[in-house]
Amino acid sequence: MKTLRVELGERSYPIHIGRGLLGRAELLEPHIHGRQVMVVSNETVAPLYLEPVRDALAGFEQQAVILPDGEQYKTLDTLNLIFDALLEHRFNRRCTLVALGGGVVGDIAGFAAASYQRGVDFIQIPTTLLAQVDSSVGGKTGVNHRLGKNMIGAFHQPNCVLADTDTLNTLDDRQLAAGLAEVIKYGLIRDAAFFDWLESNIDRLTARDPAALAEGIERSCRNKAEVVAADEREAGSRALLNLGHTFGHAIETATGYGSWLHGEAVATGMLLAARLSARQGWLPQPEVERIEALLRKAGLPVKAPAEMDADRFLELMAVDKKVQDSGLRLVLLRGIGQAVVTGDFDPALLRQTLDEAN
Repeated sequence: MKTLRVELGERSYPIHIGRGLLGRAELLEPHIHGRQVMVVSNETVAPLYLEPVRDALAGFEQQAVILPDGEQYKTLDTLNLIFDALLEHRFNRRCTLVALGGGVVGDIAGFAAASYQRGVDFIQIPTTLLAQVDSSVGGKTGVNHRLGKNMIGAFHQPNCVLADTDTLNTLDDRQLAAGLAEVIKYGLIRDAAFFDWLESNIDRLTARDPAALAEGIERSCRNKAEVVAADEREAGSRALLNLGHTFGHAIETATGYGSWLHGEAVATGMLLAARLSARQGWLPQPEVERIEALLRKAGLPVKAPAEMDADRFLELMAVDKKVQDSGLRLVLLRGIGQAVVTGDFDPALLRQTLDEAN
C-alpha cells in the first residue's frame, strides 16, 4: 500500500492506494467520529463489494442505501433517496457516509454529506479507475441538471480515500478506457514526463498489468493532490484539471447522460482542445498527433457524435462553470505538460475546430 496526502491544513486527508484494502478496518476507523455509518453504493457494485466493507465497519451502527447505476441517475431525485434513508434511520450530524462505487456514487454521496444537517463526514471508496484517479480526490460533489452537467453541487472534502486496485479486476474494458482518459489528462496539463511514461506503458495499462496500474494511479493522484492543495475551490490553477471537460460535458449533455461515458467525452474534448491549440499556433502539430495516437491506443473515441454540429456544441458550452462575465474560458495547451486557462482564443478557430470534430 502507498499513501499520499491532500494537504489542506486541518482538513488534510490520506489517499491509500493498494490491493486488498476494502476489508481493512484500521484504514477506516480513524476517520469515523460518530457511531452511525451509511454506506452508499449502487446495484452493480454492492453485490461485489458491500459485504467486505460492512465487515470492516462491524463495530458501527450501519445502514446502506443502494442507488440505480448510471450517469442518467445522477439527479436530485436520486440524491433524495439518500436523504430519505438518513432521516428514516434517524442519523445525526456525527454520522459518516461511505461512498462505495464509481464517480456517480462518489459525487452524489459527497453532495448528500455536504448538505445533510449542513454537512457531515464522508469517506470515498472508489471502485473505478476514473474515480480512483480523479473524482474521489478533491472534494467536488454534485448532480447533473438536464441543461448542464455538474451544475448543482458543493465543495466538500472526504475524510479519506481508499483506492483498492483489486476492484479494477471487475471493471469492463470500456470503463477502464474511460478512466485512462483522466490519467492521460495529468500528463497533458502538468506532467510531460508522465505523458512520456504513458506512451511507453499504455499496452501494459490496457492489459491491466497490476504494477503499471498502481504506478499510473499513484502518479495521477499525486498530481491531483498537488493541484487541489494549491487551489481547493478552483479560483485559479485547479481549473486546469478541466482540460477537455467543457467540450466533453457538451457531448454528455447532448447525447443524454450515460450514452457516452464521462471519460470518453473528456478524451474527445482533450483532442479538440489540442487541435484548437494547434490552430492558435500554440501547440506543434506533431504533439497533436502524439495525443491522438495515445488516446486511440487507450481505446478511447477521438471523434464527436455525428449528430453534434458546431452550433449545438457552442450552445451547450455556454452553460459551463468556467463561463465568466467576460465569456467562455477554455483549458488549452501550449505544449504537452503545459496547460493554460484562457478566454484568449479566436472564436473563428473554435468554430472551425468544432466543424471538423466528427
